Amino acid sequence: MRATALLPTLLAALALAACGGKADAPATAAKPAADALTPFQLEHGIGPVTAPVELAALDQHEAAEGKVLFDQRCASCHKTNERYVGPPLGGVVGRRTPAYVMNMMLAPDQMVQKHPEAKKLLGTYMVQMPAQGLTTEQAREIVEYLRTLPAPPAQ
Repeated sequence: MRATALLPTLLAALALAACGGKADAPATAAKPAADALTPFQLEHGIGPVTAPVELAALDQHEAAEGKVLFDQRCASCHKTNERYVGPPLGGVVGRRTPAYVMNMMLAPDQMVQKHPEAKKLLGTYMVQMPAQGLTTEQAREIVEYLRTLPAPPAQ
């Protein structure tokens, strides 16, 4: 008689446990990711540059200033056409938008945490780009310099 009285309690406990697990799964699956990116962010990155950067004719003065900054802050990890600590940057402005490149320079932590392409770069190179303390103007000058670098030869 005792086993018979225990059976309904056991069945009720199993039913509650099963229902609890099923109730959690749809709520988790339906919940959007907290760091879901907008189409703009997917194309142009995450950071202080929140509008597309339009490129006009190459500004030689800005490119020269950008080269100085690049040599001081970037060249220890990036080369033009070869893998180094970081990816080669020749042709990067053709592969990524100027806003994306600037956001990568200005907010590398946010980019690596939230942007799928930046996460892939971290997985490939196994080192995160450190913040360089650049201003938006300095990042724009580096972009202008990067425009002068040819893309690596096709392999």
